[in-house]
Amino acid sequence: MKKKFAFLLMGGHYNPTEHKACFETEKQITYIFTVRNFKEACDKLILLEKEGVGAIELCGAFGAEKVEKLIELTNNKIAIGYITHKAEQDNLFEKFFGE
Repeated sequence: MKKKFAFLLMGGHYNPTEHKACFETEKQITYIFTVRNFKEACDKLILLEKEGVGAIELCGAFGAEKVEKLIELTNNKIAIGYITHKAEQDNLFEKFFGE
């Protein structure tokens, strides 16, 4: 049985039905999904759990507090991580995402 991994991007500019991808190898299926908001993320997480996804990485837009809520939503049964960056680069991230 292949392992299933997903990466979840959150942003109001995404169209989840259009902005997604899937990569499959002999050992793993990797999904990239988008959501427009936290409610959509919760709904997607429930579906991913039912589909047998064992690990999910979240984009930095979620932040630590929302990550904790998603871990609780899955009763800590899925490995969930999220992307962070060094504080020294805050200005670069603010400049890029703020425009």
